[in-house]
Amino acid sequence: MTSSLACASLLPCLEPDETPIQDAVVAWDDEVIVYAGPRSGFPGEPDRTLPHATVVPGFVDCHTHLPFVGWRDDEFEARLAGRSYRDLHGEGGIARSARMFAEAADEEVLSFARGLAFEMLAHGTTALELKTGYGLSVEAELRQARLARRLAAEIPQVATVTLLACHAVPEGWEREAWVTAACTELIPAAADEGLADAVDVYVEDIAFSVEDLHRVAEAAFSHGLRLRVHADQLGASGAAEAAAELGAASADHLNHVSGSGVTALARSGTTAVLLPASTFLLRARPPRPELLSGGVSLAIATDCNPGTSPVASMPLALAIACVAYGLSPARAVHAATAGGAEVLGVADRLGSLRPGFRADLVVLEGDDVRMLAYRPDHDPVLEVVVAGRVAWSRPPATA
Repeated sequence: MTSSLACASLLPCLEPDETPIQDAVVAWDDEVIVYAGPRSGFPGEPDRTLPHATVVPGFVDCHTHLPFVGWRDDEFEARLAGRSYRDLHGEGGIARSARMFAEAADEEVLSFARGLAFEMLAHGTTALELKTGYGLSVEAELRQARLARRLAAEIPQVATVTLLACHAVPEGWEREAWVTAACTELIPAAADEGLADAVDVYVEDIAFSVEDLHRVAEAAFSHGLRLRVHADQLGASGAAEAAAELGAASADHLNHVSGSGVTALARSGTTAVLLPASTFLLRARPPRPELLSGGVSLAIATDCNPGTSPVASMPLALAIACVAYGLSPARAVHAATAGGAEVLGVADRLGSLRPGFRADLVVLEGDDVRMLAYRPDHDPVLEVVVAGRVAWSRPPATA
C-alpha cells in the first residue's frame, strides 16, 4: 500500500550541506520509500498535505549506553558544586552503574530501557546503538549484551549492539589482565553467540590506553566486528589518531582532539561522533573548530547514559550542536541521520530519504529545519514513521 505526504520542506540528507527542498512530497510503498522530492515531480495527489511541516529522515542515535538501570542525579549535583568527573570516577561513575545493573533483575533492566527507547522514539529516533560496559565482568558483560539483543527485538527501532569491552577496569583487576580477558574470553564469547556488531574501548588516562586499543582492535577484527573508540574526551590521548589508523568506524567525544587527530580523521574513513549533550552537562569545551569546519565526516548522538548525559532527545542534541559547536541546522540533521547510519553500518538502507531505503521519517513542526535549533525548548516532533507505519504521533492539544 502506497502512502504519500506533502510538506513545506524536505531534507533528504543526501549531502552534508544540502538545501532543503521546498514544497515537497515523500512517498512510500509498504516499508520502502519510492519518492522524495519536489511536489512538481510527484505523479498524482498526495494522500496528506501538511503545509507548515518539515520532513527529515528518522534520527539515528549512534552512541547510547542502553540498556542500563537507575540514575545518578546526585553526581550531577556534586559536579555543579565543584566535583569533577575524575573526582567521582572511583566512588561513583561507571562502577556505580555496574553495581545497580548487577542488583537489578533482567525484567527491571528491560523495563527501564524500554521506557527510554520509547522516549527516544517520541523524539524522532528510529534507529539507535545499544551498548554494554556496565557489566565489568565477562559474564555480566555478556548478560548486558543478551539484554540488549532482547531489547532490540522488542522495540520498533532498528538497534545494533556494541560490546564496550573496555569501559572501566573492574574492581580487583589489573588493567592489562582485564584487557587480556576482554580479548581472549569476552569478545570471542560475544561473537560466537552473535551478541555484538561492534566493539568499543574507552581510551582515557582513567581507563584504557592506546596500546590496549590496538590489542582489542585485533581481537574485534579477528571475529568480524567493527571498532568504535571513546576518544579524547577528558584529554588528548592520541586516540583519534589510533582510531583513524586502525580504520575504526568512529571516534567519539573528541573534546580534546589534537590537530594531528583531526588531520588523521580527515584522511581516513573514520567518522567523528559528536556528543553535544555530554559536553553541555559536563560543562566541557567543544571540539576544536577545524574538526567541524569540513573534511571530517560527522555524526551526532545523545550519549544517553545515567552519569554524564541523561538525554534521550536527538532534537536537543542537535540544538546544542548548532549553538555550542556552530554547525548549521542542515549539517547537524545530516550528522544525526546519514552520519549516524554510516557509523552503525546501516547507511545502505537507513539515514536518508531516497528510493529503496526503509521508510523511516520524522515530521517536524515548522517550515524549515532551522526551527530545531531556533526553538530548543520546544518539542518539534509531530509524527514518527518507522518502516512505513506511524509509530508515534503527537496527541491532540487540549485546552
